[in-house]
Amino acid sequence: MDETVQQQDREEVAPTLVTACTALPPEGAVPCLGLPGAAASRFFHKFMTAPSQTSFLTLSHIRKEFGGFTALNDINLEIGKGEFVCFLGPSGCGKTTLLRIIAGLEVQTGGEVHQGGRNVSLLPPAQRDYGIVFQSYALFPNLSVADNVAYGLVNRKTPKAEIRQRVTELVKLVGLPGSEGKYPSQLSGGQQQRIALARALATKPGLLLLDEPLSALDALERVRLRQEIRALQQTLGVTTIMVTHDQEEALSVADRIVVMNHGVIEQVGTPMEIYREPASPFVADFVGKVNALPGRVSAGALHVGALRLPQLWADRGVDSGPDREVKVYLRPEDVLARPIAPGDAHVFDACIEKIDFLGSFCHVHVMADALHGHPLTVYLSLNFLAEQSLRVGSRLQLKLLPERIKVF
Repeated sequence: MDETVQQQDREEVAPTLVTACTALPPEGAVPCLGLPGAAASRFFHKFMTAPSQTSFLTLSHIRKEFGGFTALNDINLEIGKGEFVCFLGPSGCGKTTLLRIIAGLEVQTGGEVHQGGRNVSLLPPAQRDYGIVFQSYALFPNLSVADNVAYGLVNRKTPKAEIRQRVTELVKLVGLPGSEGKYPSQLSGGQQQRIALARALATKPGLLLLDEPLSALDALERVRLRQEIRALQQTLGVTTIMVTHDQEEALSVADRIVVMNHGVIEQVGTPMEIYREPASPFVADFVGKVNALPGRVSAGALHVGALRLPQLWADRGVDSGPDREVKVYLRPEDVLARPIAPGDAHVFDACIEKIDFLGSFCHVHVMADALHGHPLTVYLSLNFLAEQSLRVGSRLQLKLLPERIKVF
């Protein structure tokens, strides 16, 4: 999130928290916490074991302009009830702006937002049904953990006994029982973000918005907390949207990923679809590591360097038209070093130029005459390198998997 947006968030923290914490749950909502163990188990099994396919949030032709700059252009998206969706993209792609429009913190230039069957396009934040967690935690430093979590409940004039019970439940739910009397300054970054999450969930919102909630944390805490957020979301069944620029984060927690670039949606799909079947060169490049090689479609086959791959491209977006140059995308794990049997097709010799040690596996950079001098990166396990006594300068055989190749 850029510095201007962070400043806007700081200025709007207090009113937004009132908004997020006082919005009434949708009609017919059932409290998710405070149930006896057996009743909770039956409730979760019956209603929350899988996301519903019913559309809960619909964005239609959303457009946002700042002066002469178009931040969002014709965004159309449906999110099902109980889904966990990640908005993924580089800085400046429009993902935070889109989240703020959903929250009512920005007013779209055009288009409509429907949530839970209501047109909320022009409603102020206080009349929308969501909880929000910011990147910067946004906890009140002068309030205790209990008072921070209870903030929205107090503004809704919830009875004190109910507030105490709810706070106790939520603090336990996020893994910090007994911390109610502490202050934010006494908590680690991960603990503060857990409290911010508890506060966002206090009023049982129908929609949970997470604005890069893990980016300020260290690597280990980020992994631990994202797993906890996902488990909590699955338990409660709350529809969740998370903004992130971290590909691994999105791939590991989301039901679906919305990949954005330059104010438009490049692709929407499950993590596996996004990774295995990128819809554009941008998605192939941005999500995960990929080799991009020049290729040529000619005489019913794909040619990559000296390698001729069979014509199996009709179902992969490459027609059998005139000869032409193409770009070939291949993931490092789709270049195999074993098993390779005598007579296997698409096998070539390569020389190891560099090895990046990453623990249990390595990025191995190779050069091959068959690829006409174009570098290739493959993933090899540390055990394989040791077994084969491979090091910089070693030669080995590699095999391409044509069915895994994507061509644009």
